[in-house]
Amino acid sequence: MRELVYYVAISLDGRIAGPKGEFDFFFAPLADEERSAAYNAWVDTHYPEVTPTVVRAAAGLTDVPNVRFDTVILGLGSYRPAYDAGIESPYAHLRQYVVSSTLGEVADPDVTVVDRDPLGLIRALKKEGGDKDIWLCGGGRLAGELMPEIDRLVLKTYPVLAGAGVPLIDGGFDPAFFTVVDRQIFDNGVTVTELARS
Repeated sequence: MRELVYYVAISLDGRIAGPKGEFDFFFAPLADEERSAAYNAWVDTHYPEVTPTVVRAAAGLTDVPNVRFDTVILGLGSYRPAYDAGIESPYAHLRQYVVSSTLGEVADPDVTVVDRDPLGLIRALKKEGGDKDIWLCGGGRLAGELMPEIDRLVLKTYPVLAGAGVPLIDGGFDPAFFTVVDRQIFDNGVTVTELARS
């Protein structure tokens, strides 16, 4: 069965964005291209589909097939930066679902807005055939709603403290246990940890 994988950048203090949705602070460790070369190559090899469509050509990923995911689920906060920049279909190489009760329909037919029952959506998508997983792109509130269906976490932990902002999971107290299945440590200080639900 397809899995729901929460693949996300996170600060040392558990934030996936700042208080106003800021995420640019994650890029500081990537500024040193030499120290980030191995990290960037690893992401491009293992998760090429997480690169937004608009920059895939510049990243040399135009003809690279999807490796892990064929579908992406975004909360409004994760979708809004692209939408506000006039990009309605940020991941045109994936099936795209935006969970929002306030956004309304978007003009691009490749984007489906889901205004209710995100758990039902995930359960239906998991039952589909195929060998690719479903990428939960964010954000924290949506992850909180989908917590019962999250099968794996892929946490890209950046060497920065945010101090405040959007937590990894914004939901009620409901402990769920995961087991580390892989960990990569890179010269730029980023650690990527994959965990499977125990």
